[in-house]
Amino acid sequence: MFLFLVGLMSLSLIGIIFVQVYWIDSAVQDKEEQFTFNVKQILSSVSQKIQDREMTDFFNQYQPVVDSLDKKGLPEKMIIREFLVESTNENTNETMLYSNGVLEKSFNIDADGSLFDNPGIESFNLKQITNKRVTRLIKRNLDGVTSKLSPESKFERISRMTDVEKAQYESIYKDLSKNQLINKRVDKEEIETLLRKELNQRGIDIGFEYGIYSNSLATKVRSKDFSIKGSSVYGVPIFVDNEGNTDYQLLVSFPSKKKFVLSTVMTIAVLSIVFTLIIILAYSNALYQLIRQRQISEIKSDFINNMTHEFKTPIATINLALDAIKNPKIISDPEKVSKYLKMIGEENKRMHAQVENVLRISKLEKNQLDISKENVKLHDIVQDAIEHVSLIVEDRGGYIRTHLDASQDSVLVNDFHFTNVIVNVLDNAIKYSPDAPKIDIYTENVKDFILLKVKDQGIGMNKVVQKRVFEKFYREHTGNIHNVKGHGLGLAYVKQVVEEHQGEVYVESEKNKGSIFTIKLPIIN
Repeated sequence: MFLFLVGLMSLSLIGIIFVQVYWIDSAVQDKEEQFTFNVKQILSSVSQKIQDREMTDFFNQYQPVVDSLDKKGLPEKMIIREFLVESTNENTNETMLYSNGVLEKSFNIDADGSLFDNPGIESFNLKQITNKRVTRLIKRNLDGVTSKLSPESKFERISRMTDVEKAQYESIYKDLSKNQLINKRVDKEEIETLLRKELNQRGIDIGFEYGIYSNSLATKVRSKDFSIKGSSVYGVPIFVDNEGNTDYQLLVSFPSKKKFVLSTVMTIAVLSIVFTLIIILAYSNALYQLIRQRQISEIKSDFINNMTHEFKTPIATINLALDAIKNPKIISDPEKVSKYLKMIGEENKRMHAQVENVLRISKLEKNQLDISKENVKLHDIVQDAIEHVSLIVEDRGGYIRTHLDASQDSVLVNDFHFTNVIVNVLDNAIKYSPDAPKIDIYTENVKDFILLKVKDQGIGMNKVVQKRVFEKFYREHTGNIHNVKGHGLGLAYVKQVVEEHQGEVYVESEKNKGSIFTIKLPIIN
């Protein structure tokens, strides 16, 4: 069930992350589409405004108009209006004479759909308009060609033009203007001003480059850094003629488009990412705590089993000794009584030592252990610790040899606790030596420190065990949890006491080749 819940939670978290990524990606795509739509509208508007401005300039430049030609021979309702405009091409020494006329005729149609001259009650008026455009090419003389048409004021002429005349005039303008050079039709400042204005109106504050291309070739009308390469280039036709064709395109590129689009969703995206990271961190921490609690639960179970096993033997020994003393034959023998009483005392002392070890670790973790330090000789502490375990080593046929080569061994430590530290290290070496314990103790000075090394020839340990050997309750699993007695507290106690003395402790080991425990302490000069 634990693994199922962890898997389900992990799957849900991964799903949330994918949904967030999909949402952010979709939001970015939507913003890009919206950006593209706005830019195309902006370009269309700019293109139209440039063309409208050019036509207005055309009105101002070509104002001669013949407004009423001879109406002789035409029906009463028919009117002909004609514009006659000259345009000189300075490059070819040619003059284009544009003639554009409109024939307008009115009809009255009755309810039956038949034509009649005098409209009745149930009839309506219909105008028929036909257009005729003529273009003639005239070579210029050396003296030039002078228009025979008298100019009129731009504003007066526009105000008097009907819709038909305006359409007529626009047709002439489109025919005439396409022969002009592009740099005379529009300049860079106009394009830049219109683009910036349109972009600001739509809330798009972004840098841009622009250019006008003719049949995919660059013209002089373009910004300095404009390039047609890239995915952020948009274009629209400009200067469309009467047939809807054009050789020109207005192109605009946005070098920082990606950054701008991302900035529009950045706030929401950042918040989404932050909250997702918080969820991931919280989930990871919760998962770590769950796994850690399971490990601690298993370690505590092992500890209780070990502690029970450790107490079981001395309690059984004490009970046997007490039963023996109660025996009338034994109680009358003072020597045997003394032997059993000594046995009871030793087992009691052993249980007391185990309890003290657990209590010391607990107090040390809570900073409740009073560690008063004094100036002592480390070599003296080493000799005291050796005396505590010498009988056990001798009983197993082993040895402890000292190589105390440090010339300065004065350290500021707590005599009692540091003796226990060295005893625990020696006890660890003895327990994990399957044969006769062979232990060497070395000391040496390195700068302002003294190094104490305890080397054994026991079973050693791998890299994984070396990293965890100083953890509380940790013991290397060897298949039988009671094959080596202990609670996994000794080395944890060693590490904490050494660190309380501003020292370091570490281990070097290789499987089946023994271990070297090194304690590094600052010396007193």
